[in-house]
Amino acid sequence: MKKNRSNEIEIVVIDDEQDVLELIEYILAKEGYKATGFLSTDYVEQFLEEENPAFLIVDRNLPGMEGSQFVSHLRSKGYELPVIFLTAKDGDKDILDGFEAGGDDYMTKPFKPQELVARIKALLKRSGIIQYNKLRYRDMVLDCQKQELNVDNSQVSLTNLEFKLLTTFIKNSHQTLSRDFLRDEVWEDDGSFNDKTINVALNRLKKKIDPLDRKHYFTPVWGVGYKLS
Repeated sequence: MKKNRSNEIEIVVIDDEQDVLELIEYILAKEGYKATGFLSTDYVEQFLEEENPAFLIVDRNLPGMEGSQFVSHLRSKGYELPVIFLTAKDGDKDILDGFEAGGDDYMTKPFKPQELVARIKALLKRSGIIQYNKLRYRDMVLDCQKQELNVDNSQVSLTNLEFKLLTTFIKNSHQTLSRDFLRDEVWEDDGSFNDKTINVALNRLKKKIDPLDRKHYFTPVWGVGYKLS
């Protein structure tokens, strides 16, 4: 059985050919990634507002808005998540246009599944989203296999709950996490949760990873919850 090294990293795939979309989803699932597919750019931006995928795999020959135009649109809106173009447009100008639109990598069809997987892993490492069995955010590195945390190259001891709480924030970085979401993800509604539970746990975590209170890793979002800053 393949060891899941991806830690449920979600990848959005946009391709207007159903068979190609299903093939890519199968390849990603086999590698342990969570894949969400779209046959056009419709509803993708709405999905990005609600979820926090690691990056996008985008075809360029799409109905409605062409793939590179859509990526350029996302960049103009401030979305920085990495993009791999996977398309039949293989001319030199096509490739250049893809990078100028905001693409981070460019593959042409037909493609080899093992090459796509290799490029995905390389992009994840390059973007700092994952490094082998590790998650990285600013100067924090979480070793998910050993369940260890290093902050600015110094090891910090966390309880199981604190490690799970920090991991949940880093996996959903730049997204506001509601109290209900944190309750379901971290405490799994085990009966010990109440209104003060998150505040207490988060304050203990902050004192461990930022004892001098200078780095301000977390930002409260009034009426909603918290997000990494």
